[in-house]
Amino acid sequence: MSENPMPRTITEEDVRYALRDVVDPEIGMDVITLGLIREIDLKPDSSHVNMILTTPFCPYGPQLMEQTRRTVQEVTGLPTTIEMGMDMWDPSMMEEGAGDDWGLFY
Repeated sequence: MSENPMPRTITEEDVRYALRDVVDPEIGMDVITLGLIREIDLKPDSSHVNMILTTPFCPYGPQLMEQTRRTVQEVTGLPTTIEMGMDMWDPSMMEEGAGDDWGLFY
C-alpha cells in the first residue's frame, strides 16, 4: 500500500518567485524587482500582502494590486488580502543592479 506524500508547504520564497510574473506595465519590471512587496504574511488559513506602488497615483495601481493578490491566492490556495502600504517608494528599494538600465546609481 503506497502512502500519499505530505503536501509541500508553500514558503514566502515560493510566493515571491510567483510574483515575478506580476509586471508593472508602465515600467516593465516585476513587483519583486521593483521592491514593491513589503511584507508577505502566510498563515495556515489565509495570507496577507503589504504592497506599495511606485507613485501614490499610479494609474495601474488597482490592477497591479489585484493581480498581486490573485497570484498569491493561486500559489497558496488560501484566501488572500492585500493592503497598500504607506511607505514612499524610491529606487533604493529595487533589487541590486535592477536600476542600472535606468541609469540609476545609489
